[in-house]
Amino acid sequence: MGRSIRTFAKKGKTKMNYIGIDNGITGSVGIVFENQSGLFPMPNKKCISYTKKFQTIHRIDKEALVSLLKSIGVAQDDKRPFFCLLERPMINPMRFKNSISAARALEAVLIVLEQFNLPYEYIDSKAWQKELLPSGTWSLKVSNTGKKTYKADPGKLKFASLEVAKRLYPSVNLLEFKDADGLLIAHYGMLQRKG
Repeated sequence: MGRSIRTFAKKGKTKMNYIGIDNGITGSVGIVFENQSGLFPMPNKKCISYTKKFQTIHRIDKEALVSLLKSIGVAQDDKRPFFCLLERPMINPMRFKNSISAARALEAVLIVLEQFNLPYEYIDSKAWQKELLPSGTWSLKVSNTGKKTYKADPGKLKFASLEVAKRLYPSVNLLEFKDADGLLIAHYGMLQRKG
């Protein structure tokens, strides 16, 4: 996997740089570095599908993702300490096409992170959302058997994500985004490391 994230946390002299990745072709890459913060759409490209029937799919544009990381100051084998949080992909047999797309996107992102020798950890969306988004974005659902689960309202989640990010990072231009998940994932990583 590359360098250990925890070795950087012990040094204490150099400030950590945080990268948050909202996985998927419609995801985003958020950064919270010592001297900059930002949110960038996940680079993707339209291609002919791998199926026999003619159709198109979107894939992560690996070269564009490499260029994005370089443009924000990440160099291959960078000696600065990084902490990269990567949102775990949605894998659900009932949503086969979406699951395949999420798995393909994850693999492409992992290839780029490993190319840069960036350490990373996975995070579930509920972990950072529970910590950073208002409680009204989730509602308790009770099944007929009495099982209790929290269900998210997708519209409320996107709106809350964008609004919270605007408050935390007022200098970041978020006009082109429907949510700011990548930036909030990076922020959550920073909160977790600072303890």
